[in-house]
Amino acid sequence: MPDSRGAEPPDTTDLDRLRSAASGCHGCTLHQDATQTVFGAGSRRAKVLVVGEAPGDQEDVAGEPFVGPAGKLLDKAFEEAGFDRRSLYVTNAVKHFKFKRDDRGKRRIHQKPGRTEVVACRPWLLAELRAVRPELVLLLGATAAQSLLGPKFRLTAHRGEPVDAPEDVADLLPAAVATVHPSSILRAPDRDDAYAAFVADLKAAKKALK
Repeated sequence: MPDSRGAEPPDTTDLDRLRSAASGCHGCTLHQDATQTVFGAGSRRAKVLVVGEAPGDQEDVAGEPFVGPAGKLLDKAFEEAGFDRRSLYVTNAVKHFKFKRDDRGKRRIHQKPGRTEVVACRPWLLAELRAVRPELVLLLGATAAQSLLGPKFRLTAHRGEPVDAPEDVADLLPAAVATVHPSSILRAPDRDDAYAAFVADLKAAKKALK
């Protein structure tokens, strides 16, 4: 069962303090099986804050977001779209790896975080937004988009276009654009078309910057 230890971030905009506090978060049950908390990383003065779904297997081991195959594809797409990855702040809606074991109990298979886990981790994401104060929030995938824009948000209807933030987070999201998660491109039947559409979304997002 979840407990209250570390479930809420401290009242600070210091990312180092937030990262340290998040390492002990027991706000949901995912911490029990994950290797570690995977907090956000990047420039604390970033104009663009990127939100993914949750860490995968390689991120769980490394303790850094987007270092696996999806992260490598994201880096390539950012470069093509004119973003400098080093100038961004990259994080996830959920900070712990959710997985199940394969039949032999060896390989860890990624599972999509549930709404309860997203809600439990939301205060940490909001704390990151307050600390960085980006000009644009780029949301990768439905889980990331719904974590900030609400559960009724439909990515298929609004991908690649600026969207208005709900009132409760409007001050933290001066501009927001949602697109697919790069992992979906790796699973797409036609990767080239999916990748081209993804880069087009990133280019459209770049235009939303002030």
